[in-house]
Amino acid sequence: MTRPLILGLTGSIGMGKSAVAAMFEAHGVPVFDADAEVRAMQGPGGPVLGAIEAAFPGTTGPEGVDRGKLGALVFGNREELARLEAIMHPAVAQRRAAFLAENSDAPIIVFDIPLLFEKGGAGGVDRVVVVSAPHPVQRERVLAREGMTEEKFEQILALQTPDSDKRARADHVIDTGQSLAETEAEVAELIALLKSERPSPA
Repeated sequence: MTRPLILGLTGSIGMGKSAVAAMFEAHGVPVFDADAEVRAMQGPGGPVLGAIEAAFPGTTGPEGVDRGKLGALVFGNREELARLEAIMHPAVAQRRAAFLAENSDAPIIVFDIPLLFEKGGAGGVDRVVVVSAPHPVQRERVLAREGMTEEKFEQILALQTPDSDKRARADHVIDTGQSLAETEAEVAELIALLKSERPSPA
């Protein structure tokens, strides 16, 4: 039996990736949300709390990871961020493998991976789907977030692969600079195209 076609869904901050992931789910495509898995593993009783506390003393408690304290230590510090990633990446990979096994009979599955290009994950998926919108739309969305500043937005952008590069390297681009209905139509069209290329077993 063939395994599912794995789509790597990615996009820069504020591009509407979560909305597009939800559209895939609404059309019956299983979605593995890497960020949601990280939050769950770092939550109360999470499996990575011991390792994080050992590496970053005082950053965990009964509620799980104190994201403010941990963020203050790793944000903008590449060495500390690498220490955290060394804990989180294997744990997320384990969850991803389990998700793939659980959905082995699906024709298509989506791995929602924010830093797909930045962390070299493109080789682990069959097709890359990039979610993109014009820069003014992206900027407006991000600056509307609580606690976001122009400076922080620029810092985040500097750490991410430029949107133009992502689009150039993508197998498929979903435009979120249009209405939700138009974006959803693009998602439905892509699903239909991929299923026609790779029909599920009879």
